[in-house]
Amino acid sequence: MSHPARYADLEGAAVLITGGGSGIGAALTESFVAQGAKVAFIDIADGPSEALRDRIGKTYGSTPLFIRCDLRDIGALHDAVRQAETAHGAATVLINNAAFDERHDVADVTVDYWDTNQSINLRPHFFTAQAVTPGMRAAGRGSIINFTSTSFLINHPDMPSYTAAKAGIIGLTKGLAGKLGPWNIRVNAVAPGWVITERQRSLWVTDEALAAHVARQCIREVMKPEDMVGPCLFLASEASRMLTAQTMIVDGGFL
Repeated sequence: MSHPARYADLEGAAVLITGGGSGIGAALTESFVAQGAKVAFIDIADGPSEALRDRIGKTYGSTPLFIRCDLRDIGALHDAVRQAETAHGAATVLINNAAFDERHDVADVTVDYWDTNQSINLRPHFFTAQAVTPGMRAAGRGSIINFTSTSFLINHPDMPSYTAAKAGIIGLTKGLAGKLGPWNIRVNAVAPGWVITERQRSLWVTDEALAAHVARQCIREVMKPEDMVGPCLFLASEASRMLTAQTMIVDGGFL
C-alpha cells in the first residue's frame, strides 16, 4: 500500500492498535510500521493476524508484535498492554479500533446480547485507555484515537446496540480528553463512513447499495481501509498537538 505522508516524530514511537489484524486495523498496523514505529496489535483472530505480521515483517524489515486477546476479558486486555510495554516501552499512541458490527433486530436483542455487544464495541475503549495512561503520563505526552462510526449519525436501523456504543465513544472521547489533557495526552475520535473491507463485501455489500451510497458522497469514490490511515497518522503525530476532544468524520462528504 502507498503511504502518503511521513511524520518524523512517529519513528520509534510505541504504538498499540486494537483489532489490528484485519480491515481498517490491518491498514493502520502496516502504515505505522512503515512510519518506523514500534507497533503492537491486539486481535482475537490468529490466522489472519499471524499472516499480516509475517507479511509486514518481510516487507518492511520490522515485524509488529501480535498479541492474541479477547477484549471482553479486561484482565487479559490489561495483560496484553503490559506485554506490549515490555516489548516496546510505554505506548504513546493508542488506537482503539476493534469493533463488531453485527446486524441485529430490536425484537431479537436480549440482555446478554446487549451486554456482549457493548463489551466489544464500547467497554474496551475505556479500559485500554486506562491501561496506557500511566505510561503516557510518565512520558508527558500521548495520543489516543477512538474509532466511532457515522452509523449512528445516519440513523442506521439494523444495529441499535452497535450504534449506541458508537455514540457513547464520542462521549468517552470528550470526557477522557478533559481529564488527560493536563498531561499533554490528546484524545480524539475518527468516524468512518462506509469503508469497504473484505468483511463488508462478504456480508453486506451489493453493487446497487454501494453505488447508491457513493452517489451521495461529495467525493464519489469507494472508501477503502487505507483511507483511514492519513487521518490517524495526523492525529497520532505532533502535527496535531493542540487538537483534542474532536471527532473527525471521514466519509467522503456523505454527511
